[in-house]
Amino acid sequence: METKNILIEVKRQTGVNIRECYQCGKCTAGCPVAEEMDLRPSVIMRMIQSGTNEEMDQILRSYTIWLCLTCETCYSRCPMDIDIPKVMDYLRQRSLVEGKVHPEARKIVAFHKSFLNTVKRNGRLSELFLTIDYKMRSLRSGTLFQDMTVAPGMISRGKLHLIPEQIKDKKGFSRLFKNQLNKRKP
Repeated sequence: METKNILIEVKRQTGVNIRECYQCGKCTAGCPVAEEMDLRPSVIMRMIQSGTNEEMDQILRSYTIWLCLTCETCYSRCPMDIDIPKVMDYLRQRSLVEGKVHPEARKIVAFHKSFLNTVKRNGRLSELFLTIDYKMRSLRSGTLFQDMTVAPGMISRGKLHLIPEQIKDKKGFSRLFKNQLNKRKP
């Protein structure tokens, strides 16, 4: 995919016109996790603007797209109103689909999948099922029983519920969830 096609694809998938970025650097200056990133947000925008297949591959394999908190600080500071968190979300989805996830992002991906799986199953977040799902996905991390002693106290204080709350129109929500996932596939 050549540069023009990469820009068109990102705009088609996100509605964000990255051509408008003029590299002021405010996104990177305001990012609370920029110091930990291997590619700063402004660099990612520039790489997409002048993107070759190699640069796009580098972006999809980067740790940056997984570290982004989607806190929208970059978006609020951008003089061109470029929605970088939306672009980062698209890049994460594409990285997953193409199997290019950064090796250090395994725990982040496990949490991401657990969160979506829990919401998909119940229609809303269930912290107990999120924790169980996440622990099962990251068995190799050695943290399976790490929080076990905390759970009984949280359950007795009503902070963790054994039976998750359900939404009324579960089938409708399931269709909505499925439609959104299908729309986001690159």
